[in-house]
Amino acid sequence: MPTQRTRHPNPHLYALVRATVRILFQLLTRTEVRGLDNVPAHGPYIILTNHLSAIDPPLIMAVFPLPTTVFAGHTHRHEFVIGGVMNALGSIWVRRGEVDREALRTALDVLKDGGILGMAPEGTRSRTGGLLKGKIGAAYLATRANVPLVPVALTGTEIGLPALFRLGRPRITVTIGPPFRLQGSGLQAGRKELEAYTETIMRMLAGMLPEKYRGVYRD
Repeated sequence: MPTQRTRHPNPHLYALVRATVRILFQLLTRTEVRGLDNVPAHGPYIILTNHLSAIDPPLIMAVFPLPTTVFAGHTHRHEFVIGGVMNALGSIWVRRGEVDREALRTALDVLKDGGILGMAPEGTRSRTGGLLKGKIGAAYLATRANVPLVPVALTGTEIGLPALFRLGRPRITVTIGPPFRLQGSGLQAGRKELEAYTETIMRMLAGMLPEKYRGVYRD
């Protein structure tokens, strides 16, 4: 079945949901944001984050001012609430665990149209809290579309979404690093080059995280 193509978030719905999410984070958490001056004024660019729980996408929405298109697992595509909201906010439905070429083509279209893409280079959430081995998807998109990458390190979100309503304002940090470009941007890099770029991306994220969050990149 082809991947559903959602090119850009609905700007009015996005603004409404973002405002609501910001208020909820202010009420329910003590969130510290570092490096806001590193956020580019406009797209195209790719936001790269470590992925700890379902808290991460709405947190990125609350922090970054411009509408962002995100990847979403196709298993949620036909759910009435989640599927409907993700479609309206702007999502690319992707089949986890395989090379979804349709999803990659859609992501490239978003970037070529000047949009902003949010993704976790690990490809899935970490169950341990530490970084997993990075996948080459982020490096592929960055080099093909010739766009900068904005690294974002998250801590504290591993508590999970339900805990926000049980715990007494848990502490969360969002650290935004300076945008950077991969050396091979604009070129059709081969597998070896993409793996090397992915290593660069993951080690940059690891360097922005406390040691316990670095996972396989702890060294």
